[in-house]
Amino acid sequence: MAVGRHLFYNYPPFCHVIRWIFRNFAANTLVIGMKFSDVIGQEEVKQRLRQMVAEERVPHALMFCGPRGSGKMALALAFASYLLCRDRRDGDSCGACPQCAMTGKLAHPDLHFSYPVIRPSGTGSEHKMSSEDFAAEWRGLLMQGPYFTLEQWLAAMGAANQQAQMGVGESDALSRTLSLKSSQGGYKVAILWLPERMNAECANKMLKLLEEPPQATVFILVCEEPGMLIDTIKSRAQRIDVRRIADEDIERALVERRGIDTDSAHRIARAAGGSWLGALEELDAGSEKKEFLDMFISLMRLAYMRKIKELRKWSDTAATLGRERQRRMLEYFLRLVRENFMYNFRNPQLCYMTRDEENFARNFSPYVNEANVLEISAMMNRAIRDIGQNANAKIVFFDMATNIIVALIRKP
Repeated sequence: MAVGRHLFYNYPPFCHVIRWIFRNFAANTLVIGMKFSDVIGQEEVKQRLRQMVAEERVPHALMFCGPRGSGKMALALAFASYLLCRDRRDGDSCGACPQCAMTGKLAHPDLHFSYPVIRPSGTGSEHKMSSEDFAAEWRGLLMQGPYFTLEQWLAAMGAANQQAQMGVGESDALSRTLSLKSSQGGYKVAILWLPERMNAECANKMLKLLEEPPQATVFILVCEEPGMLIDTIKSRAQRIDVRRIADEDIERALVERRGIDTDSAHRIARAAGGSWLGALEELDAGSEKKEFLDMFISLMRLAYMRKIKELRKWSDTAATLGRERQRRMLEYFLRLVRENFMYNFRNPQLCYMTRDEENFARNFSPYVNEANVLEISAMMNRAIRDIGQNANAKIVFFDMATNIIVALIRKP
């Protein structure tokens, strides 16, 4: 862990030098995809960003908003590389100039990152946590690819049940960094990942930074829940909505990048729901989604057989998952309820299921019909709400499970 690094950061003029050394410490030859061509789909957004540069109308702050796995961070990295590149060609960064070489290794002195972090146990309250404390972990995660989740980032930091956030230490650190002149004489780019996790003090200082931005600085805010950002910050940034990736783009990427056969790629792309992360999860035989499917099958079978004692055990098992995993599991259950209902229409174009999901749906789908589909969906939405409000998970899941018993009896 890098908590002790803050001792160096607080003593200018050494801060810029020390920060650069830590970024490049143990640098290797690994290079991540940082070009528009590395981003899966999203051609409309890419063209819009290119046009901004061509017309010399790049806003000082952009806000990329979109669902999980749509490629927001990939677009942010590609656009940062495009801005910093000195030899753009064919609507993309060249990937060969010194600027691109440094950017691809996450070692460009004018590329800065802000992201939510945890406070490790044993860290004194007097230390204001910032991205600088987890620079090595962040670099390691990004080197694996620009498509990742908050859960993966929490795991990289070694979080247990801690919630990641941006505190005032983050806004102070970024303000100090951006107050320095551009090292390479061009743009300075600051990518803020999940800025909706800023606390109030950090948000107010970030707002001041956005209101009076340093010269030739571009802020890129990468958001999944923009509604959580304060309105004054949202009003200072130009919003770009990043839609779900088209199925055909995911299918093409699976074939070209993963060597998947066309039929499997087509099925996976449809089940991924516009998320490259979803597609990768489908490829992972031991993925979380497999576990969630087993939990769904077990829940529905036990509810159908009215095994109350076993349903209590099921609820106890579900309650052992972390809050974030419980929420993701319930959202997955909601999708399967919808898919099983649509499966009754016997139209393959309406269903987006994997082979394993479809195998279960063949026998189970008749029990999800017009008489109960809305009721079951409402139960699960209510459970998501209750889990989000820190209700007792055992009670929430057992209540949902017993109510599903009644719902499955209903016939159209």
